[in-house]
Amino acid sequence: MRASDDLFRIKDVDALQVLDSRGDPTIEVAVITEGGFGRAIAPSGASRGTHEAYELRDNNPEVYRGRSVYKAVENVKNFVKPILIGLDSRDQRYIDELLIKTDGTENKSRLGGNVTTAVSLAVLKAAADTYKMPVFRYIGGLRSFKIPI
Repeated sequence: MRASDDLFRIKDVDALQVLDSRGDPTIEVAVITEGGFGRAIAPSGASRGTHEAYELRDNNPEVYRGRSVYKAVENVKNFVKPILIGLDSRDQRYIDELLIKTDGTENKSRLGGNVTTAVSLAVLKAAADTYKMPVFRYIGGLRSFKIPI
């Protein structure tokens, strides 16, 4: 990496359980680069299709009726963080492929689709923040003045 590229290097990844707009537990992931910060959550949809990624829940009926995501949080801390530290946050495709490879299942049932989604979005937001630009401009290119549709 060149010296200016160092700003995009991921230096920390963390996760915690938060409540979404419906009051359901979900995972929030924070990604910190040398020059920016991004965080994202992965709330579950009201309906789920049979081909959607697996949403990792704890299934302990005594905690949030089994809907807590402490296992997902631990997966970020134990499996995802070690593989992302030092990577360039701009390399979104590589990072997403690495998450899929690390999970190793067809439906993301090892890490959890909620983990891979939140991590991917947090990396995207961290790269945009490092550039000091809104996400839509980062996605659309440096010359974009329109929100992508």
